[in-house]
Amino acid sequence: CERSYRVATTGRRSRVVTKYMNSDNSGQRMETPTIAVTGAAGYIGSRVLVEFQEAHPGWELIALDNQYTGQVDSVGDVDIAHVDIRNRDRLEETLSGSDVVIHLAAVSGVDDCEKNPDLAYEVNVTGTNNIAWFCRKTGAALAFPFSMAVLGDPKSFPITADQSRDPLNWYGRTKWIGERSIEALADGSFPAHLFMKSNLYGEHIVGGTTVSKPTVINFFADRALSGDTLTVYEPGTQARNFVHVVDVARMYVRSAERLLEDLASDTTGTELYEIASDEDLSVMHIAETVQRLAGVKRDIDADIELVENPGEGETMVEQFSVDTSKALARLGWETRRSVSESIRSLLQ
Repeated sequence: CERSYRVATTGRRSRVVTKYMNSDNSGQRMETPTIAVTGAAGYIGSRVLVEFQEAHPGWELIALDNQYTGQVDSVGDVDIAHVDIRNRDRLEETLSGSDVVIHLAAVSGVDDCEKNPDLAYEVNVTGTNNIAWFCRKTGAALAFPFSMAVLGDPKSFPITADQSRDPLNWYGRTKWIGERSIEALADGSFPAHLFMKSNLYGEHIVGGTTVSKPTVINFFADRALSGDTLTVYEPGTQARNFVHVVDVARMYVRSAERLLEDLASDTTGTELYEIASDEDLSVMHIAETVQRLAGVKRDIDADIELVENPGEGETMVEQFSVDTSKALARLGWETRRSVSESIRSLLQ
């Protein structure tokens, strides 16, 4: 029989987050969880909806996005409501009844945040505060990614989520503020998982639509297929850790399952997790891998060129190993996809 997450009664409200109880063949069905996903039309959020539908087809899903960078309007039978997380009244109305909120809506990336600093603050800080305040008022659980950009240049390896924060750019700063706000509001009120995620890559299919994003691996693969030179910012030895978007989406399902257990036991406060892979590779190594596989798979002769780095506030460390043992031990999560396999898929 499936496990039951029975009533957790608090001063805020009595919530039933019960799955199926079938130990005596009664087939009795109790109230099922409601999971909300912000940023549901985007690169990660759309895949999260797919993973929930496959893992728990009986669960209720609420999806919302303001379509700033949205790529789909619906996922399966779930329509994505056009809601901006900066509009608190509309947000709370849409989230009503949620047991767990997967908060993925954000202005993401260093460049976008530098070009639109006010928007980045309003969405990444004010919008996140609105989500956390909803959870504090209702007792709903929360999952939130805050990016390794909060660390700046890591001082020791492997990287862990409890290392000191010293963001080098505005994107990292807005995520750091969001992290701190959730920690303050969750204390004594609701359980939250805070995920320090490494660099995403790969693409996935949602209802016949290819969902992608110009992350560095995707960018190099697209350049090779277009016959363009692979431009690597100097010095090229700067390393990053890479994790596939589908692996990350699976992690949010496991997080929600664990947060439901926390709700049932009336647990509150935050837990930090590192979400990464065991592949910490230099940018030049990625370019050379794309170059080699493009020749093997597509008979494409791709050139690589070192160019001046136009950006500031970028970490230049030459190693980027991450300790993901906590995610494995507590959430039962680990990666299944490799960079080389995904590059082959992108080139095909």
